[in-house]
Amino acid sequence: MRVLLVKLSSLGDLIHCLPALTDAKRARPEIRFEWVVEEAFTEIPPLHPTVETVIPAALRRWRGRWRPAWAAGAPQAFVRALRERRYDLILDAQGLIKSAVVARLARGPVAGFDARSAREPLAALGYGRRYRVPRAAHAVTRLRHLFAAALGYPLPEDPPDFGLPPLGRPVAADRPYLIFVHATTWSSKAWPARRWAELTRLATEAGYAVRLPWYAPGERLEAERIVAQAGGGELLPRLGLRELAAELGSAAGTVAVDTGLAHLAAALGTPGVSLYGASDPRLTGAVGREQIRLATDLPCVPCGRRRCTHPEASPGHPPCLDRLPAERVWTALRERLRPL
Repeated sequence: MRVLLVKLSSLGDLIHCLPALTDAKRARPEIRFEWVVEEAFTEIPPLHPTVETVIPAALRRWRGRWRPAWAAGAPQAFVRALRERRYDLILDAQGLIKSAVVARLARGPVAGFDARSAREPLAALGYGRRYRVPRAAHAVTRLRHLFAAALGYPLPEDPPDFGLPPLGRPVAADRPYLIFVHATTWSSKAWPARRWAELTRLATEAGYAVRLPWYAPGERLEAERIVAQAGGGELLPRLGLRELAAELGSAAGTVAVDTGLAHLAAALGTPGVSLYGASDPRLTGAVGREQIRLATDLPCVPCGRRRCTHPEASPGHPPCLDRLPAERVWTALRERLRPL
């Protein structure tokens, strides 16, 4: 059975899909998966052993630049790749109008969430087979429900298995290291640099090296500020997702704001603490045996807003996260670390 999975982005959403792939392969060993994903994340699907082929999409890059993209023939080539073969099932696990359109462009029966379950209810109009899943459940659970219903096997009762094998070699280190993931695209999810610096000092005093990943130039500047304020810590070189996965998988532990790398670390089984403000950890929090999620109890949490509108807010300092002291975060992480 050949299945085309449509799950375009983002990094955390892709990670949430992995346990459902593991479930499906165990229940239906004959299944062969192909995955349509945004080009920025093409390194993630092949990490799971059930995925045979990745079809890159460039919808984000083409957005607002359709004319030059069309003139270059890129969208046409993408559609040809989608229609190269007929699939036994096309499963849209995103539940957005754009993902439903992509699913309908491929050849084969299309399945997805029903209107009450999809993130964008109109997306359900694009599916020949529609399935209801619990809206209030965590994203990992929702996807496991969807795959089980669409592929015809009982929903497993065991904990999520992300199915990721050991990955590559990290950058050499002379002592155990922690990774602090400070960067996020939402300012309402940011933990202030001074808090990261305090946490870095606590970790280095305990004998750990601290590594800070970055991708965009602004993220590097923020990491440099943290290192300067802490008087310690190390900037990693700019790495690809697979290289970052190797770093996260070999780390003694992680601390992260709500971002895709937090979910990747959890999927790899690395002990970690994730910090939540604007987003709801009950719905999209990092999932793993060695994970703890921390949040404060402000009445506005979780607000779901990209920018904090609290009267006490300032850029990069949402009060809900600013009220999480470094000492509390360090205590939570230390309880999950192996003794040095």
